[in-house]
Amino acid sequence: MDVSQTANTEELRTCLHIRLFNPQQVVRSLYHCLPLDRRHVHPAEDPLRFGRDAQACTFALADPRVSRKQLSLQAFRTSRSSELLFVVQNLSRTGRLSVNGAELLYLERAELPDKALLRFGQYELVIWQQPGDAGDSFEVEFEVARGSPCQEMGQGVPCRTPVMDSGLLVSQCPVSIDHSQGPLEMDERISLP
Repeated sequence: MDVSQTANTEELRTCLHIRLFNPQQVVRSLYHCLPLDRRHVHPAEDPLRFGRDAQACTFALADPRVSRKQLSLQAFRTSRSSELLFVVQNLSRTGRLSVNGAELLYLERAELPDKALLRFGQYELVIWQQPGDAGDSFEVEFEVARGSPCQEMGQGVPCRTPVMDSGLLVSQCPVSIDHSQGPLEMDERISLP
């Protein structure tokens, strides 16, 4: 059988495209543990875990400020569709995770829309789905964004400095902030000039 005949019968897998951004990515090697710019096949029944612990997580971020287990993405299907859908869950007890501007606390979940902006610490991840037919596995493809992707998400997602979990005053953060916006979170302190 030639290649053109077998290609027609092969099922296409759903692909999660993940575009990563961190303002420190130019000076620090944060993504060296990730399979950048190539697709990784993953079984649909296993959650994708992200964090700094390479043994506990599917994909590790080389950053001590990331929680050991930061978040997970889990595939699922509904009885009305054969298409894979995904939920995101915050696995960090101390870190904040937002999905399109809505904050998830520890162990809270949210269904991912077709395109979503996830933010934790100084990280911004834009995740979008390319639908497929295969139900037993899906693909993940990582790429690094050159700049903050929050503007491509539209008006529904505030384009502000990522949530800081460092305990520093906002004025001590390496990323500039427009002080006229006021506090980004209820527990943040802003020192006025």
